[in-house]
Parts: sequence; structure tokens; C-alpha cells
Amino acid sequence: MDKKFYQDAFGWGFILWLIGYVLGILLFSIVPPYMLGWAIMPIGIAITLWVLLKKVKVGHFGRYLSLALVWTLIAVICDYLFLVLIFKPVDGYYKLDVYLYYLLTFIIPLVVGLAKGQVKSKSIN
Repeated sequence: MDKKFYQDAFGWGFILWLIGYVLGILLFSIVPPYMLGWAIMPIGIAITLWVLLKKVKVGHFGRYLSLALVWTLIAVICDYLFLVLIFKPVDGYYKLDVYLYYLLTFIIPLVVGLAKGQVKSKSIN
């Protein structure tokens, strides 16, 4: 794996997680805690799609799979370290919105990778 892939995987993975973390802190005072994840998710999806379409240049589908795995691991580990352990949510942290967030963090790069592969193969023919 090359330097660019590591930047895309670990750099963008952490930046995307950090954007959600900061949004959560900023919105905490105006959005009820049980709605926080649902409020952040559409913003996170839009930013993730923008990053994948405009900033990440990954060659083949296997790299998108690796990207999906790394981004999901970053999300799970950072959430545990910086949300669960630090804030110790009274009613718990892991609910439907969090599981959906992890699932989308994994699936979105795969979908974009498949779509980019389809576009590339059509332009070759």
C-alpha cells in the first residue's frame, strides 16, 4: 500500500470521525441527546460522499474495501475512547443510530467504489 492510500485511509478516516465528534459537541446544547446521532448523520453522509468522490483517489475495489475497514475501525475505536470512556453516557451510547453510523461508514466507500468501477469500465468500452 502506498503513502496516498494511508493518507486517505487514516487521514480522512480520522478527519471524518472528528467532524462528527465536533458537530456532536456543538449541537449538544440545541439537539436532545437521543436525537444527536440522527441530526449529524445526513451531514456526515454528505461530507463522506464528497470526500470519496472528490478527494480520495483509490484504484480498485479492494482498496475501497480496505478504506471501509479502516474508517469503520477508526469510528468504533475513537467513539469508545473519546465518547464512551470520557462522557460515560447515562443511558448508554450504543443505540440504533450508532450502529447505522458504523454500517454506513463501512458501506458508503464500497458503494462509491462499485460506482466508480462501473463508470470507469463504461468509459473504457
